[in-house]
Amino acid sequence: MTEPDSDRVRVSAGRVLRNPHIWKFPTILVSLVIVGLSLLYMGGIANPNGHLRDVPIGLVNADRGVDVAGKHQNLGASITEGIADPRAAVPQASWRLLDADTAREQMESGKLYGTLVVPDGFTAAVLGLRTASGSDPARPTLVVLTNPGVGSLASSFASTIAQGAAHGASAQVGKDLTAAAAAEPRGSATAAEQLLLSDPLHVEVRPGHPLGAHSGLGLTAFYYSLLLVMAGFLGGNIISNGVDVALGYADGEIGPWHSRRPTVPIDRRRTLLVKSAMSVALAAVTSTLIMLTCVTVIGMDASHLWLLWVFSFATSATVGLGVQAINATFGSIGQLVSMFVFIVMALPSSGATVPLEALPAFYRWLAVFEPMRQLSGGVRSILYFDARADAGLTRAWLMIALGIAVAVLLGWAATTYYDRKGLRRMVPTSTP
Repeated sequence: MTEPDSDRVRVSAGRVLRNPHIWKFPTILVSLVIVGLSLLYMGGIANPNGHLRDVPIGLVNADRGVDVAGKHQNLGASITEGIADPRAAVPQASWRLLDADTAREQMESGKLYGTLVVPDGFTAAVLGLRTASGSDPARPTLVVLTNPGVGSLASSFASTIAQGAAHGASAQVGKDLTAAAAAEPRGSATAAEQLLLSDPLHVEVRPGHPLGAHSGLGLTAFYYSLLLVMAGFLGGNIISNGVDVALGYADGEIGPWHSRRPTVPIDRRRTLLVKSAMSVALAAVTSTLIMLTCVTVIGMDASHLWLLWVFSFATSATVGLGVQAINATFGSIGQLVSMFVFIVMALPSSGATVPLEALPAFYRWLAVFEPMRQLSGGVRSILYFDARADAGLTRAWLMIALGIAVAVLLGWAATTYYDRKGLRRMVPTSTP
């Protein structure tokens, strides 16, 4: 029977606020969370140029050279070997001397962020500048190929480094041509000829592995992966709270309405089984809705649609299982723990917006096991690289399998231990 209001002892809000004990837990916890968020998010993007290391860039010499006065000259080989020379190479780049076919294959699997190509006929074009007549002779060309599928910023870094190397090569070739022109007895070069000889090479930039117009400049894979992770994370937590309310272990409260259901006698392990089964079932629904919205309604460029759906379902289901295992292990702070695992630490270490080569070492270490890196790599392979296994899809499937195994083992071990220790969630029935 409800007591009349006159029989209740009412406590003022001011009295509650003056109690220091009510401030301790939320203040400390929120402060730690905010500091952690600030360090993790801002620490990875504050100085990408300063942390830039080992961007994979291909070097292709397609120049076959020419024979001059009985000697074979190949300026393309001299340029590529000079750029790749460890004594001259910058630490920001990891140059890879490759043939054209291998470079194209590695661009199509996302292993290269860009490629610098010396085209066929390059040596003949350079040597032709010595005898060219007229004010506007054809300039030899170096080609920089970008790879937007690895991400717009990663491709931009590679393009900038490759263009810098190309312009450096142009300056060196210009010195050689100027010196050779000065030694010739044909008279002084005109101002236009001197300008051309000082910077003789034209640098052309074009996509080496182009994407569709609705690929978000290489970012749709990341945001699609984020949707899948968020669906698993939010769905898992909503299911966890909803099941606890339905079983009578938590109060239901919507606005001014409050309810508490009779407690259902079920142990922690069986509760985890219920929540996990619901998370897997809901993942099928959410992954379908995400795919229909992105591909059908928005028009996102996508192929291998059946594989994309299967991978999407597996991704959301794995995250949902992980959330349930963490919640079952850590209790009321499980939602916070799972947020750090699947969101806070995962986003800055994903390498999708800022490439791993531009992140501090700590984030590169996180990327080894954090799910967003693996999952976005799988989606990127499906969307941009023809679902190639070596473009990240195999690693993504392996990490999904590992994630499911860890979630099942963690949740099962924790709930079994709690049940055997008698740490049940049973709410005692009050006697009348």
